[in-house]
Amino acid sequence: MKPLVVKALVWGSVALALLGTLALYNRPDFLVNLADQLWSCF
Repeated sequence: MKPLVVKALVWGSVALALLGTLALYNRPDFLVNLADQLWSCF
C-alpha cells in the first residue's frame, strides 16, 4: 500500500480509539465497574 494510505488508516484508527475513550467517559458507571474488576485482581 502507499504510505499516504497507511498514514490515513493509522490516523483514522487513533481517532476512533480516542472517540471510543471519550464515549466511555460519558458512562461513569461503566468506568467504576471496570475499576472494581481491575482492583479485584489484586
